[in-house]
Amino acid sequence: MTRRVGIGVLVTLVVAGLVTPVLAQKPARIGVLTPLSPPGDASAGQFIVRGAKMAADDVNARGGVLGGRKVELVIEDDSGTPEKGAAAFRKLATQDQVVAVIGQFHSSVMTAVQALAEQFQIPIFATQASARGITERHLTYTFRTHVIDPDRVRLWNQWIKERGFKRVALIAENTDYGVGVVEETRSLFKTMDVKAELKTIIFDRTSVDLTPQLLEIKSWNPDLVLNVGVGTPVYLIIKQAYDVGLFPAVPMLVSYDLPARPEYWKNLADKGTYLVFIAYYHPTMKLTARGEAMRKKYREQFNEDPVYGALNGYAQVLLLADALNAAKSDKGEDLVKGLLANKFEGWNATIGFTRGEGPYWQQWTPPMLFMQYTKPDMPFAEAKIVFPAEFKTADMVPAPKR
Repeated sequence: MTRRVGIGVLVTLVVAGLVTPVLAQKPARIGVLTPLSPPGDASAGQFIVRGAKMAADDVNARGGVLGGRKVELVIEDDSGTPEKGAAAFRKLATQDQVVAVIGQFHSSVMTAVQALAEQFQIPIFATQASARGITERHLTYTFRTHVIDPDRVRLWNQWIKERGFKRVALIAENTDYGVGVVEETRSLFKTMDVKAELKTIIFDRTSVDLTPQLLEIKSWNPDLVLNVGVGTPVYLIIKQAYDVGLFPAVPMLVSYDLPARPEYWKNLADKGTYLVFIAYYHPTMKLTARGEAMRKKYREQFNEDPVYGALNGYAQVLLLADALNAAKSDKGEDLVKGLLANKFEGWNATIGFTRGEGPYWQQWTPPMLFMQYTKPDMPFAEAKIVFPAEFKTADMVPAPKR
């Protein structure tokens, strides 16, 4: 066969669909931009990566995307800092040529990389970044499958009203998330007619000693403390509140699901008992077929229950694979259209994206649960749901005097 005839035969086979073009075999790369080192919540990022890897394996096992292209993850550490996050996003966009990015955990980093997502026309997903402004900006390439802070604050304000708390102290870090939650709580205290007094303290995220702030709170004599640290500061607040005699005599609510992680009791031992915290998943929840399969596989692989971040990272990679197939394209503009035009099976429900008002823009929200540990080393699966009423499995237990 001459060279000319050989090329002609190859072209004919390609047109006939009998040979897949070399270009079509390029992997579809998905970036996982998430905190994997301090000062970010590195543990959270590791769980997100676990879920994303499991999803990529599942997609590839069933044949990949876009007619046989493998999904390849490119994992980058943003360290929870906007500067490092922006640099990593540029690398993902220009060097790695990813089709989408997931894994965003810190609101300040997500806020910093959104403009880059618009510039490079690459869809980016907030996996646990919750600040109102993220979706309130109505950006084309920003999506989120996580709660937004107004809903988080609205729920704890309802709890404050129903429990009849009278003096609420809120201690928060000086990040977009912490400061945003403080502003949101002040605002919604007025519009929701919360009768309790509110004291707010904002601390530097890098602080290693919060004893003065916690003593100030103790002297104010609150009947509830809201802990709005992220990562290491959550533990610091609980430990030092215990040491100064503030907690657990005064109930404390942690603003997200960090206490659901296996390392919680290793870090706090008995000092973590009686804590109430917000979670978005409970091991007894009935999940979708996709979620149940992931949970079973995760338990077999890691000998523990998955946490929410792993489930959400898993679901985001799968829905992106589905969206790529629906769009029949890996171009950002087409992928956005595919995400908006279709429904996707998530870990506990069907996920759809609409362009709603305010922060409800390309947003899907999981349930929120207030959970409590009532004994040392209590497994997450045994923690009771104390609020809201539709999910409640037990009343909040006050700590005995010590």
